[in-house]
Amino acid sequence: MFAHGYGCDQSMWRYVAPDFAEDYSILTFDHVGNGGSDSTAFDPAKYAKLQGYADDVVEIAREANVRGGVFVGHSVSAMIGVLASIQAPELFDELVLVCPSPCFLNDGDYIGGFSESDVDELLASMADNFAAWSNTMAPAIVGNGGRPELGQELAAAFCRMDPEVARVFARATFTSDNRSDLPHVLARALVVQCRDDILAGEHIGAYVAANIPDAALVVIDATGHCPNLSAPDAVTAAIKAFI
Repeated sequence: MFAHGYGCDQSMWRYVAPDFAEDYSILTFDHVGNGGSDSTAFDPAKYAKLQGYADDVVEIAREANVRGGVFVGHSVSAMIGVLASIQAPELFDELVLVCPSPCFLNDGDYIGGFSESDVDELLASMADNFAAWSNTMAPAIVGNGGRPELGQELAAAFCRMDPEVARVFARATFTSDNRSDLPHVLARALVVQCRDDILAGEHIGAYVAANIPDAALVVIDATGHCPNLSAPDAVTAAIKAFI
């Protein structure tokens, strides 16, 4: 089961998921409010917290009769997968967490990368001009400045979101703190970490791996926050070696 990151859709896995089709049943989907999902299903109260998205993952997996499966979550979906696996541990025996962050906010010795004022400014910028925010942020998030088409693809995905949905999802993403959830994960886990990731640095990947009871960390030969686009072969190889 492949879950996409903030503002994306299931097409972000198009270079990775097919490589597993010979040995596994593949399930991809769009989070509510993203991609081709039913926009009328978006409930601002439900999706104000990541648990709302985790509830959907559990519902989808049960509908598809998943049991003992592998959940692959990119970015915010890594923590959504963590929550889903805690809620329904029978669904997933293994979690693959690609560029995860359990908390984007700085807190004492923990450096998540953002202060509360940083997040407030980010959300205000989105509210002021969402298209401009998307076109500025997407290339920085993707990295790989020599491949501008990757940033353009992410920016286009952002711009397809309803701005209000985007703000609700962004607030849930950047203000959540899932550090205390990590020790409760029963599944085996693999943290897939990139270099030069402005959203989830190497120390954060190491933190996630250290706080999940049965977890391994692999730093792949990739930069930026979206290796499923920029380095899909490295992501695929890491997953195959794990499962």
